[in-house]
Amino acid sequence: MIDFNLKDKVAIVTGGGSGIGRSAALRLGAAGAKIVVADLNQTNAEETCVMLKEQRVQSVPYTLDVARAAEVEAMVAYAVKTFGRLDCAVNNAGIQGEIVPTVDCSEENWDRITSTNLKGVFLCLKYELRQMLKQESGAIVNIASNFGLVGSAHMPAYSAAKHGVVGLTKTAALEVAQRGIRVNAVCPGPTLTPLSQNAIDLDPSIPDAIMTRLPIARWGTAEEVAEAITWLCSDAARLLVGAIVPVDGGYVAQ
Repeated sequence: MIDFNLKDKVAIVTGGGSGIGRSAALRLGAAGAKIVVADLNQTNAEETCVMLKEQRVQSVPYTLDVARAAEVEAMVAYAVKTFGRLDCAVNNAGIQGEIVPTVDCSEENWDRITSTNLKGVFLCLKYELRQMLKQESGAIVNIASNFGLVGSAHMPAYSAAKHGVVGLTKTAALEVAQRGIRVNAVCPGPTLTPLSQNAIDLDPSIPDAIMTRLPIARWGTAEEVAEAITWLCSDAARLLVGAIVPVDGGYVAQ
């Protein structure tokens, strides 16, 4: 395991109750950070904190809906009140929604996905950056997707939202680069998580179909994505600004 030193840093991880978010919280904690585990599901957030406690990592759970500005603002304030500052943020909270062609995508599905996956990242960025600008330091990693770099049939809202996260990441990065703050994004490819398992349960043909598109010939793990996130949060990636990093086994290299 590479040693990305985050000793005494304070990190927020949204969607930290499961999947990539949980793995990111655990990996950041292993690197020395104190963690605010934020999630819509309070039980899941608390379970992650139990796992962090077993690693002797300081952490607190926080329950919120990232699509609600007041709740996001309160989350950042809570992190600062609890740990004194905010050094890193992983904006990971997201949902998949319906897997349907564009012509069958309901307005409700569109609004629900874009509200969480794009508006939620925007709101987190907005309030995290306000705190980091006061400190003149910080690192933010937004979680996009390989479908934020290429299209995905039958996932119009999800793909549109993740493309939006890529553009938002670059824009915010340019705005704060000279203030000691770095904003980057990772684009996970097919990754074994509870979210991907839900999709597989709905369509068992997905694993075989995806495997034909993966040069690495296997799915990724949440832990592998967490390594990339931790690297981007650390000083080892201090020259990366507005970088969009595919962590996808070569999916978008084709």
